[in-house]
Amino acid sequence: MKTIFLCCSILLMGVLQVYGQNNAEKDIRGAMSLQQEAWNKGDVAAFMEVYWKSDSLLFVGSQGPVYGWQAAFDRYLKTYPDQASMGKLKFDLLQVNPLSEDYYFVLGKWHLTRKKGDIGGTFTLLFKKIADKWVIISDHTSQS
Repeated sequence: MKTIFLCCSILLMGVLQVYGQNNAEKDIRGAMSLQQEAWNKGDVAAFMEVYWKSDSLLFVGSQGPVYGWQAAFDRYLKTYPDQASMGKLKFDLLQVNPLSEDYYFVLGKWHLTRKKGDIGGTFTLLFKKIADKWVIISDHTSQS
């Protein structure tokens, strides 16, 4: 009887862990979709809602590291001052992998379609669950 109870407990824990991972992945994919939609509306502020609002946020791009939510926001506004320079964004998520219960690694490609010329590249993101919300705490984006 104890063996059956132990087996059932282990099975239930496994099911709950997989279910939790599936929900986390769904939430992260949803957050990335909302980011894409916000960008395509020209709304950088809404795009930034997925980022951790902390001075410890790390964004690494072609000009090197930037620390802090406000600094990353200001950099986006400077680099993409209007809808024409923003273009239309398309994400292609290649991997959404759990590192632990509260951390996920995301690898993907990005592409901007613009009148002045298309650009794109690759990104890696570290998501962390903070206050029941998945947020990007580290973003390394490169341009191809």
